[in-house]
Amino acid sequence: MIPEGYELRDVAPQVEEYLTLRRRSGLSPKTSNQATAALSGSWAAASVVHSGTAVAMGRVIGDGGWYFHVVDMAVLPEHQRRGLGDAVLTRLLARIAAVAPPNAYVNLLADPPGRRLYARHGFVETAPDSIGMALRF
Repeated sequence: MIPEGYELRDVAPQVEEYLTLRRRSGLSPKTSNQATAALSGSWAAASVVHSGTAVAMGRVIGDGGWYFHVVDMAVLPEHQRRGLGDAVLTRLLARIAAVAPPNAYVNLLADPPGRRLYARHGFVETAPDSIGMALRF
């Protein structure tokens, strides 16, 4: 349940809102071209709107059959601690649960601020069995 005055939507924010949410919530900044490509590549998305502006978001990327990766979880600082991130993640996980086969793999990379939220939803650390790895160009 989200507070009065907020609306949970099953869509990603607009490109400029996405860029603002990333920047202001502490995620790495991206370009408009990157944002456009990322948003169009979403398997699922959710956002929370307040006074006509997106103030929280999250997306899922993946193949829709086996792999689902939660990305871009962000809430503007002045709207944090109101359950908005929880609402977005709940909506995304419900969407996955509605279509995923048994034993589907849902993962994410958890920055320190989000770890308690993810743990409340059942996510567990995979180390030492597996660890996240990255390659940047």
